[in-house]
Amino acid sequence: MNSGKTWRKSSYSEPDNNCVELSVGQHETDVRDSKNPGGGTFAVRASAWAAFLSATKSGGLRR
Repeated sequence: MNSGKTWRKSSYSEPDNNCVELSVGQHETDVRDSKNPGGGTFAVRASAWAAFLSATKSGGLRR
């Protein structure tokens, strides 16, 4: 199944590690499991994804 989307995995990920893949669009980012790409996805609004990345980079999501 080709959704027409371009999926990418983090460059920090190794081939046999569990990771997520992203398809970044203008209005949303789709996320899926790299080990099971046909198992479903979920979409996040671009603004929410930007806020998540910002919080991650600033350490705002640490326990």
